[in-house]
Amino acid sequence: MIEFSQAVTDNVIFHKVSVDDASMQLNKESIEISSEEETDLIRKIFLKPFLTAGASYEFKNDIALDLNTLYTLSKEILNDGNFIIGSINICKHLKNVSKHPNIKDGDVFVIKFADVLFKGQLCEALGIYKIENKEAFIENSMTANGKAELKFKRGISGRKLDKACLILFTNEPYTVLTIDTVNVETEYWKNEFLNVQLKHDPLNTTSKFLSLTKSFITDKLPEEFEISKADQIDLLNRSVKYFKNHESFVRNDFEDQVLQDKEMITAFKSFGKNYADESNLDVTHGFEISQQAVKRQARYFKTVLKLDRNFHVYIHGNRDLIEQGVDGDGRKFYKLYYKEEN
Repeated sequence: MIEFSQAVTDNVIFHKVSVDDASMQLNKESIEISSEEETDLIRKIFLKPFLTAGASYEFKNDIALDLNTLYTLSKEILNDGNFIIGSINICKHLKNVSKHPNIKDGDVFVIKFADVLFKGQLCEALGIYKIENKEAFIENSMTANGKAELKFKRGISGRKLDKACLILFTNEPYTVLTIDTVNVETEYWKNEFLNVQLKHDPLNTTSKFLSLTKSFITDKLPEEFEISKADQIDLLNRSVKYFKNHESFVRNDFEDQVLQDKEMITAFKSFGKNYADESNLDVTHGFEISQQAVKRQARYFKTVLKLDRNFHVYIHGNRDLIEQGVDGDGRKFYKLYYKEEN
């Protein structure tokens, strides 16, 4: 979905942001990135972490989108506004929303990129990064007279970003990816600084519907129907299989192929309506399936049948090869049919 190998760095600047006005340090000059080696390092540290971003967002405002501060500031930079002044205003906005006492000071990098490949299209992007915790490292060298030296330093590595966002200047609404690995008692980064909501795209829609399906099968279904754990696992397997084998989701087809039972389908429609209202999910007309979302969500579809503390049975396929019963002594059992033992 997103590719950074062609990305180039247009502008880089960083500022020191603090809740204390006296400790704020705002740079007046951008930093020149002069070599391909430096560009590769910028990509590794500041772009690569977004490859595993779990969801995509878009800017929002309850009254008008132009009242979203970061949306307006980033759009000005895109439209050839003054990059340095724009980055300073971004830092001031971040300071203004940093009200919680647990919020740390940090270095804020603002980086303008070009040629980021997103969904097959090259686009410009703006990265904003707040580095609150630096990693310790040792720099070793030899002097001209052969003496070994060690310098103990703290800096930024590519292993973890504290807080970051990447604004992809796609056709509006812009696409926003966000990272927040240092959770304090408030979600100010996403809710106050970015002010974003989940974007209505295949990635998020696929993720939401799979979550809906899993919740129905594992939580709601046993409340209304007598269903064995093996049958629940079979439904989970069929759900994931449907999404893996189709490019587009059609609700009636999904219900007929996966749920099959009319009463179960009726219960699913009722459950889905309540879930959709709460999560802003509309699948009335179907949607394009995101295989990235399927791969991620499939890990949470547990297909393990746990029997007391003695056995774990992994069920991956044909439900017809499993029989359930009770023997003459009242002991429950499962009978498994197979061709080969590996």
